[in-house]
Amino acid sequence: MDMQPGQMAYDRAITVFSPDGRLFQVEYAREAVRRGSSTAGIIFKDGVILVAEKRTSSKLADARFIEKLSEIDTHVGCATAGLMADARVLVDYARTASQVNKISYNEKIPIDVLIKKICDYEQQYTQYGGVRPFGTSLIVGGVDDEGPHVFETDPSGSYSAYRATSIGGNRAAVMEFFEEKYRDGMSLDDAIMLGLEGITKASDDSQALLNVEIAIIEKDHPYRELSKDEVEKYINKKGK
Repeated sequence: MDMQPGQMAYDRAITVFSPDGRLFQVEYAREAVRRGSSTAGIIFKDGVILVAEKRTSSKLADARFIEKLSEIDTHVGCATAGLMADARVLVDYARTASQVNKISYNEKIPIDVLIKKICDYEQQYTQYGGVRPFGTSLIVGGVDDEGPHVFETDPSGSYSAYRATSIGGNRAAVMEFFEEKYRDGMSLDDAIMLGLEGITKASDDSQALLNVEIAIIEKDHPYRELSKDEVEKYINKKGK
C-alpha cells in the first residue's frame, strides 16, 4: 500500500481517521487477509461447502496441524484466511456465542445472529486505543431454519452474504470465476468441483490442491470434514 509522507500521522493508531475517512490499520489488516491462502464457501441445493487451501512454508511441514476449517456448531462452520492466531480467537468466541444461545434459548443459533455477534466483536477492535484489528477474515457457512447461508466477515466488523465467495489470495480472479460458473440449485458434487476449480484459479502453484480441506454442512447432516481419500477422489475427478 503506497502512502504519502503526510499520511504517516494517521498511520500510528487505530483511533485516528485520515482526512479522507480511512483507518489505515484496518486496511493493513485487510492486506494480511489478502496475503493468506485461498478459501471458498458455496451454497448448493441442500447445504453449504467450505473449501480451504492449506499452504505450507516448507516441504517438511505437517499440513495436518494447519487449521483452516473449523466447526463452530453442528450446523455451522467457518473457513479462515489471514493470521491464524487471530482466527482462532474469533472461532473460540463464535463457539462460545453459539453455546450460550443454545443454553439460553434451547435452540441452535441462527447464522445471521452468529455473524452479527462475531462482527460486533471485531468492530470493538477498530474503535479503542491499545488494540489492533483482527488480521483475519472468516467465511461462515451453515444451515438454519431459514435455509443455507454463507457470510463473509471483514476486519472492520462489516459482513456480507453470498451464494458463493472467496477470501485470501487472488480473490478477484476466484470471484470472477464464481460469477461466471455458479448456478442456483447446484448438486453437492458440482459445488465441490466449483470450489476446487476456484482454488486452482487463485494459486500459481500447480500443487495447490495437494493440501485442500473440504467441509460440508447439510440440513439433515451435521458439519463434517471430508477425509483425505474423499478429497483425492474429487481432485482426481477434476483432473480428468
